[in-house]
Amino acid sequence: MGKQEIRYAAKVSLDKPAAEQACLHNRWHPDVPFTGTIKNGEVVKIECVDWTGGQIGNNDSADDVRDVDLTKVHYLTGPFEIETAEPGDVLLVEIQDVQPFQDQPWGFTGVFAKENGGGFLDEIYPKPAKAIWDFEGIFCSSRHIPGVRFAGLIHPGILGCAPSPEVLATWNKREAELIDACSHMSRDVALPPLTKSVHAGSASEELKAKIGKEGARTIPGRPEHGGNCDIKNLSRGSKVYLPVHVNGAKFSVGDLHFSQGDGEISFCGAIEMAGVITIKFTVMKGGMGQLGMKSPIYIPGPCEPQFGPGRYIYFEGFSVDEHGKQHYMDATVAYRQTSLRVIEYLRRYGYDDYQIYLLLSCAPVQGHVAGIVDIPNACTTMGLPMDIFDFDIAPHVPAKKMDLGSCAYASS
Repeated sequence: MGKQEIRYAAKVSLDKPAAEQACLHNRWHPDVPFTGTIKNGEVVKIECVDWTGGQIGNNDSADDVRDVDLTKVHYLTGPFEIETAEPGDVLLVEIQDVQPFQDQPWGFTGVFAKENGGGFLDEIYPKPAKAIWDFEGIFCSSRHIPGVRFAGLIHPGILGCAPSPEVLATWNKREAELIDACSHMSRDVALPPLTKSVHAGSASEELKAKIGKEGARTIPGRPEHGGNCDIKNLSRGSKVYLPVHVNGAKFSVGDLHFSQGDGEISFCGAIEMAGVITIKFTVMKGGMGQLGMKSPIYIPGPCEPQFGPGRYIYFEGFSVDEHGKQHYMDATVAYRQTSLRVIEYLRRYGYDDYQIYLLLSCAPVQGHVAGIVDIPNACTTMGLPMDIFDFDIAPHVPAKKMDLGSCAYASS
C-alpha cells in the first residue's frame, strides 16, 4: 500500500461532448456495456463530468440554466465490472477523496425554470437563476452571493450498481402507475423511459435503441440501488454499502458536488462540478442476505465542516402552507415553510430571494424532521450556520440592509 500510483479506471474530456465519450452513460439498464474492470479490493480514480455534461458555463447569465436539456442528464462514469461481484452480494464503496479538476476550479448552483425542471419552491420562485462558485482549497465563495464563504463537504450525488432486468421492470411498472394515477396534476411526477438523447457508452445502435425504450432515467434515487440520493454526508472517508443485482455489479458514479445543503432544494442546488473521485471497492459475498438489505446503508466519514452546536440558527416549519391551508402530517409542506422562514430572515440583510434560495441549496445547512407524531402537524427544521457569513446574523443583532449584488438571471 502507498508504494505505487493509484490507477485511473476512467478519464473524461472536458473538450469533447459527453454524448461522444464511451466511458459515460445516462440511463440505468443492465445491458449498458462495461467501460472497464476493477479488482476486488482495488483503489482507483474515476473522472466525472458535471451532471449536465458541460451545458452550464462560468458566466453572468442564466440563459444556459433556462435552456438546459434535461433529457440528457445525468452523465455517469461507468459502468465498471467489479471482479467476483454477483447478484446477492454487497459492494462496499469507500470514498477516499473527491476533488475538482485543477484546470476547472469552479462550480455552479442553479434554479431551473418552472417549465423546465423547476425545484422545491418553483411555485414561488419560477424563474431561472444561477450562481458561480470559485474554489480556494477547501473553501468556496461566489461573486453572485457576496458575503459568504464556507468549506465544502465534497461528495458524489450519484453512485449505484445496475438494476437486473427484474428490478428495472419493477421500477418502470411502479413509476408508470404513479404517472397514470397523477395524470390530473399539472406537473411531472415521474419520468418514464425516453428514447431521446440516450447515451449508452459503447453500445451498438441496436442496443442503444433497446436501452432507450427500457432504461430508467437517472433523476430519482431508488431503494433497490441508491442512485441519485444527493446525500451531502457521503463525503471523504464515507463507506457506502450497495446491493448487487447483476454479475460484475456494473457500478457507476457521477454528479459530483463541492457542497450541498440538506434537501438540495433548488433541484440544481448543490455546487455542481466536474472532477475526480478516489474509491476503494470491496465485495461482500452474500451481503444482501447477511444485512437483510432492501436499500443502501452508509457510514459517514470524519470530514465535515465544524460550526459547533451554538453556531446555528434553527428555523421551524409546519404542515400549514403559505396560503394558510392545513395539511395532515405533510413533511414536504413543512420543509417548504421552513425554507421560506430562512428566506424571509436573510432578506433583511439585502439579499434577494433567489440569492438566498441558491445559498440554502448549496451551503451546509442542516435539515431535520423534528416531529412526525403530533397530529396534524409534522415539524421540520433547518439549521443555518452563522459562521459562513462575514457579518453577524445572530437574532439579537439588528439587521443592517446592504448592497449584496445579484445572482445571474436569464435574459428576457
